[in-house]
Amino acid sequence: MRPAHEDEVPYGIDWYASDSAGIGGRLRDQPEDFRVRERERFAIEPVDGDPGDYPWIVCRVTLENTDTNDFARDLSNRLSISRERVGWAGTKDKRAISTQLFSVRGIDTEALPSIGGASIEVVGRAGRGLGFGDLLGNEFEIVVREPEAPDRVADITAELEARFGGRAGVPNFFGHQRFGSYRSITHEVGLEILRGDWEGAVMAYLGNPSAHEPEGSQAAREFVTETRDWGAALDEFPNRLRYERSMLHELQESGGETSADYRDALETFPENLRRLFIHAAQSLVFNRIVSRRLEAGLPFHEPVAGDVVAFADEDAPADFPLPDIDRAQRVNASQTTIMASHCERDRAFVTAPLVGTETELAEGEPGEIERAVLEELEIEPADFDLPDPYHSTGTRRAILVRVDPTIERDPLTFEFGLPKGSYATVFLREYLKVSPREM
Repeated sequence: MRPAHEDEVPYGIDWYASDSAGIGGRLRDQPEDFRVRERERFAIEPVDGDPGDYPWIVCRVTLENTDTNDFARDLSNRLSISRERVGWAGTKDKRAISTQLFSVRGIDTEALPSIGGASIEVVGRAGRGLGFGDLLGNEFEIVVREPEAPDRVADITAELEARFGGRAGVPNFFGHQRFGSYRSITHEVGLEILRGDWEGAVMAYLGNPSAHEPEGSQAAREFVTETRDWGAALDEFPNRLRYERSMLHELQESGGETSADYRDALETFPENLRRLFIHAAQSLVFNRIVSRRLEAGLPFHEPVAGDVVAFADEDAPADFPLPDIDRAQRVNASQTTIMASHCERDRAFVTAPLVGTETELAEGEPGEIERAVLEELEIEPADFDLPDPYHSTGTRRAILVRVDPTIERDPLTFEFGLPKGSYATVFLREYLKVSPREM
C-alpha cells in the first residue's frame, strides 16, 4: 500500500487506499474554488409562526471566506446575546463559499444585522435550535488548481472502485480540519483531558509551536512553555490568538498553580470548542483503527466476523443513504454473507467506534485492532466519564464513504455529495496526494 503523506500521520492516517501517484495541485486558491452547500434536514415552520411555540429564527446563510465560529461570535455580539443562543448543524471551512442553516433564539427578524462576508436569508422559525448533525450532508463543487498529472484521475477512480467492491469510495477518515489545520494539537488537548492532566491540556494548547504559524506566535509559545510567566506571556502573544490570551488572563488571575486553576483556564473556551477537544481525541482513535484495518487487508465494503454493522436510516432519501447508529449489530461468522449483501445495497454499513463510556468494542480481528489502538493511547471507555461538555457516551461511524463524483476539466473540478461528518478533503486526498496544508 502507498504510505500517507507524512503530515497526515500525527492524526492517525497512515495509508492511501489507492496506489497510483497523485495528480498534485492545490485547493482553495480563492474561496470560490471550494463551494459547499448543506443538504438540509431540519423542520422549519413559517416565519410568521407563533414566537411562543417557535422561538428560534432560522436563517440560510452564505459565508465567503468566513469561519463558522467567527460568524456565530460576530452575530451574537452584534445582537448582544449569548453565543449559546446561536446554533448550526455543521462547521464549514473558512476559505470557501458555504451555504448552511443557522438558528437564533428569541430575536425579531428585523434585528438581524448585516455582517461582512455573510448573506443572511430568513427562512422560518423552529421549536428548537439547530444542533450538530441536524443535516443530511453536504454537496461540494471543488476546483483543483495547477494539477501536475490530471490524466491520472481515471486510474485513481478505477483503483478506488476495485478496492471497495466495484463502487468508488474512500476510508471515512476524519480530515485534518478536525485536529487543527495549521497546528494539529486539538486531539492532544483532548487526550490530556481524558488522562486527567488539566495542566497538560492547557500547555498543549498554549505551547506546541508549529513551523506553519508566524514566527512571533512560535516565539510566544516557546516563551510560555519555558517560563510559565502568565503576565509576561500576555505581552508576547498577539491579539489574534484570542483563546490563548483568554486562558493567560485566567491563569494570571488565579496564579496558575493548581489543577483547578488550569481547568478554569480551559473553561474560558466556548462550550462547543471544549467539546471539540474530546471529539478530536475520539477521531484520532477512529483514524488509527481505520488505518490498521487497511494495513491488515480487511474489507471495508463488507463485514468480517466480529464487526459491528449499522443498518440504514430508513428516513434518509434513497440518493443519500445514511447509517442509523442506534440500529447496530455485531456480526457472527454465519451472518457475514447476508450482511455483505445488505452492505452492497447500502442497507448496512461496517462501523468502527468513536469511543465513549457506553462503547462496546467489536470482536474477532476488528476487535483486536480496536483494543490495541486504545492500549497504545492509554485510553479506555471509562475515561470519558467526565462532566459536560467533556463527557461522551460514544457512538460508531461508518468506515467507508461512497462517492460518485462528476469530474470536469479546464479547470479540473470535482462535484460530489457526502453524508454528514465526512470530509471533502479526505476524498480528494486520494487524488492529489499532497500535504493536507495544500488542501
